[in-house]
Amino acid sequence: MTYVARLADSELAAAISEHPAVLITGPRATGKTTSGLALARTSLSLVDPAVRAAVSADPMNALVGRAEPILVDEWQQVPETLNAIKALVDAEPRRGRFVVTGSVRGDLDAQTWPGTGRLVRVPMYGLIEREVEGRTSAPGWLDEMLAGRVPDPVRTPLAVRDYVHLALRSGFPEPALELGDRGRRRWLRSYVEQLVTRDADGIDGGRDPERLHRYLSAVALNSAGIVDDVTLYEAARISKVTAKAYERLLTNLLIVEQLPAWTPNALKRLSLAPKRYLVDAGLFVGVLGITEEDVLTDGGLMGRVIDTFVTSQLRAELALRFGPRTMFHLRTSGGRAEVDLVIEVGYQRVIAIELKASSAPSERDARHLRWFANQFGDIVQSLVLFHTGPEQFVMEGGVIAAPIASLWS
Repeated sequence: MTYVARLADSELAAAISEHPAVLITGPRATGKTTSGLALARTSLSLVDPAVRAAVSADPMNALVGRAEPILVDEWQQVPETLNAIKALVDAEPRRGRFVVTGSVRGDLDAQTWPGTGRLVRVPMYGLIEREVEGRTSAPGWLDEMLAGRVPDPVRTPLAVRDYVHLALRSGFPEPALELGDRGRRRWLRSYVEQLVTRDADGIDGGRDPERLHRYLSAVALNSAGIVDDVTLYEAARISKVTAKAYERLLTNLLIVEQLPAWTPNALKRLSLAPKRYLVDAGLFVGVLGITEEDVLTDGGLMGRVIDTFVTSQLRAELALRFGPRTMFHLRTSGGRAEVDLVIEVGYQRVIAIELKASSAPSERDARHLRWFANQFGDIVQSLVLFHTGPEQFVMEGGVIAAPIASLWS
């Protein structure tokens, strides 16, 4: 597979040149190892049983005497490796010593996380369309928007069927770039099967794969939506306690992410429930077995798939610029007003975004954005309505109606 330049590449290069150790985080099979190898002079792959056994026996000695930077791949296979890195960095805090990759958020459950103050975190999600299209070197549409400028209008031939195809193709490099439709579906099903059996068992000490798959299916059916916990655990036919454990597990594995509610002091009656998202829209295929035709003939499912896809495009870029707690959603109690995404771009500056699977969005489609502007006008930088039509135009109240493809065109 030819290496595809990633938006994270420049951030990774800067981080390893300025800090002793860098931790590349992200879901399994999103390209972390490939990017890490590009930075390292030597590597230790802890998925190799022989290497894992040697490092487990003496983590400190395994890291000494190698050409630096040293890539430690899949650290969670030998968690004690991080303590060794901590000790070595504390003893000699020079720059460019270690690149660490992993597909588990180990700091969530660890009482004492050895990476604090030693490992600089750089997130890497699946491929986004800017990367697939080779448009990572110049500022993109989102960069212009974050800077407070109105991006140049984009015209695109893409329609809703094309967006559904891109979404279900996934951002995992192998199925996205190397496989045809049948191979892609097979890969995604296998990914989920491994997730609920081997990966889940490895991190959590034993889970029932069938029940975990039912819970993941319930989450997938509600991706990009606000749903109470009872609905999920009843749909999965599991207990509340088990559901909580599964949710934490899937969060640890970086497969499901929660989007917190945005809670400004100016408005009291808000729903504080988070929105749950699959981190990659291709997981709809792996978890539920759906096809493009299934999505195109079910309006509710189509909205969830496209919302999940667009959010994944934004998440990958924003996480590199601002960190994980940048995107939120807003919903008033009772759902009388709802804004799909609220992005904090600085001190008291936000961008509000609505997503519509419509080729001809109407002024009514933007009503919640105008409501948002009336409520929080002093801090609103931009209002954006992403749609599946061909043209960018300005709606009443200064709402920028832009094709989804603007994000990578």
